[in-house]
Amino acid sequence: MGQKEIIIVRYGEVALKGMNKPYFERVLLGRIQHALKGVQGLDASRDDGLIVIAASEGESLPVPSDGLVKRVSKVFGVASVSPAIVIKSHEMAEISEAAIEFMRPLVKNRLDMPLTFKVKGKRSDKRFPIESPEMAGQIGAAILDAFGEAVKVRMKDPDVMLTVHLRRSGVFVYHEKTDGFGGLPLGTNGKGMVLLSGGIDSPVAAWLMAKRGMRLEAVHFHSYPYTSPRAQEKVARLASCVAAYAGAFDLHMVNLLPAQEAIVQHCPEALTTILIRRFMMRTAEALGIQTGCDVLITGESLGQVASQTAKALVVTDAVAHMPVMRPLIASDKTDIMDIAAEIGTYEISIEPFEDCCTVFLPKHPATRPKMEDVLAAETMIPDLEPLLVSLAASAEAQWIKPGGINA
Repeated sequence: MGQKEIIIVRYGEVALKGMNKPYFERVLLGRIQHALKGVQGLDASRDDGLIVIAASEGESLPVPSDGLVKRVSKVFGVASVSPAIVIKSHEMAEISEAAIEFMRPLVKNRLDMPLTFKVKGKRSDKRFPIESPEMAGQIGAAILDAFGEAVKVRMKDPDVMLTVHLRRSGVFVYHEKTDGFGGLPLGTNGKGMVLLSGGIDSPVAAWLMAKRGMRLEAVHFHSYPYTSPRAQEKVARLASCVAAYAGAFDLHMVNLLPAQEAIVQHCPEALTTILIRRFMMRTAEALGIQTGCDVLITGESLGQVASQTAKALVVTDAVAHMPVMRPLIASDKTDIMDIAAEIGTYEISIEPFEDCCTVFLPKHPATRPKMEDVLAAETMIPDLEPLLVSLAASAEAQWIKPGGINA
């Protein structure tokens, strides 16, 4: 019969790109091939609205299909993934036999009988004379004949939803579907510099922007020796979790302490947080320009803390020439935490290490800062421009590779 194991990859938003669809498909195919790097004997190719992963001609899949599904489902742009078999014949007898053989291990491994099933027919190749409902009925009848009382048809919530998809390139038979994250393929939407803290929000913001096709760089501000090296290690582990989805990137470590000390010594206490945030934005932008970034990315959510009120964000953004992307701006904290748990950053984020934002924290931070007051305060900082230049120049970059609990 000549059946062969394959992995079917479906994409959602990519399919809606009109004239640009071939470009997005090519990039997505490249990202999938990259995700499978190191697995020998696999071919991935486009197949009329799908991507199909198969072993080299005459071979079986070199690793279990669930491992391949796990890798591919994490690629941004992928909507869902299914292990399947494919046969080249369009003869109903051979299609039914393939469906029976596909069902055989499912029936054999069933502890309590009968196994309930439903056949869903799909007919992409309209030259095939039998329409989808009739095709499904014939295949279902063949399965009942083959297994007798061990199986039973159930139209609603069956144990196995068996899909038989007839296409020009062959007939795909499958029953499992693992959801991907959707979005757009990495590398189709420029590059952003993420201000990455050790908290819950900023890793999620980075992940969401990568999901929209954006490549990442990251900068982390610490206050050594007030913050420990272990706090920096924590951020590197967070970055590694994000890199499991977004690919490897540089994490730039900047000691913000000289700026913090200058602000605390010379400026009004209530404006400390806003002034520090403006230093961060300037430094992140300088590093972003050096590394070819198009935008800055932060994890701020409107009103969550004093520096994230609308007026505070306006004052903070005034120092940046790059657009500032805030994908979490209208998100509830619980929703952010749910995403963090799903992508594997939450447990790391809640580890109790110091953060530079907690150093020199004012008792009563300004929540409605006035631009003229902030600008006046900055004139009190000696050698402001040399200080800014020295911060960017002091950045130490480390290459972050994919890792984390979901890698």
